Amino acid sequence: MCIVQEPAPFRPYQLGFVRTDLRRRLVDAVLRGEKTATASLRQQYEPYTTDPLPRAGEQFVLVGYADEPLCTVEVTDVSVLPIADVELQFAIDEGEGYTSIADWHSAHLRYWAADSVTERTLVVCERFHVV
Repeated sequence: MCIVQEPAPFRPYQLGFVRTDLRRRLVDAVLRGEKTATASLRQQYEPYTTDPLPRAGEQFVLVGYADEPLCTVEVTDVSVLPIADVELQFAIDEGEGYTSIADWHSAHLRYWAADSVTERTLVVCERFHVV
């Protein structure tokens, strides 16, 4: 079980979109200890937006289905690489049941389809743990 101290001094850690079944499933996987990695598009961070890239050692507040604070997570590793270079162990550590890198690629290309993602698109691969 994780508990957040109020007020939360950290930025929110958002998995999937607010109020979606995907968010609920991803957060539940983190809380069960099955999800210890996540990927996002490089273009979601500075200089393309105002959000800084996460960095190892940084802590966030994992938010739930309706953006409610749930617990603190700490990023342990951050890599920026083309989506084609993501390895199977990372896909497995995302805790979503991927058994092949092809399945991971396919699911992420669909999820990011509106962003015109290709195999060369840069992704931010984060590893984290619940504090």
